[in-house]
Amino acid sequence: MSRRTTQVAELLAQVVSRIILTELADPRLSGIITITGAEISSDLHFAKVYFSVIGNQSDWENTENVLKKAAGFIRKLVAQRIVLKTTPKLTFVPDHTVEQAQQIEKIIETVDSKARFDGE
Repeated sequence: MSRRTTQVAELLAQVVSRIILTELADPRLSGIITITGAEISSDLHFAKVYFSVIGNQSDWENTENVLKKAAGFIRKLVAQRIVLKTTPKLTFVPDHTVEQAQQIEKIIETVDSKARFDGE
C-alpha cells in the first residue's frame, strides 16, 4: 500500500471504531468489539475492516452479521466524517489473531510446565 492508502486505512479504522462505539445501537452486539485495522484498495473504492470480539462464538457470529447489515449505514457516517472523492465500500472481516495468540500461549505454558515437571 502507498503512503496515502495506509493513512486513509488508519483513519478509516479509527472512524469506524468510533462509529461502532457511539452510534451503532444494536442489542445483538453483546461482546467487546475492537477494530484491529483496515486495508483499502489503491483506488480507494473498497475497504476491508478487520474486527475482533471478546466473547464466545455466538458473539462473533452476531457481530459479523450486524456489521455486514450495518455496512451501508456505517459507510454513510464515514462519508460525513472523512472527506474523500469516493467513500470506500466496507467489508467487515473477523480477525482471530488475538484468539490464536492466546491459544499458542496456552500451548507454550503447557509444554513449559511439563518440561519443569519432567526435569524435577
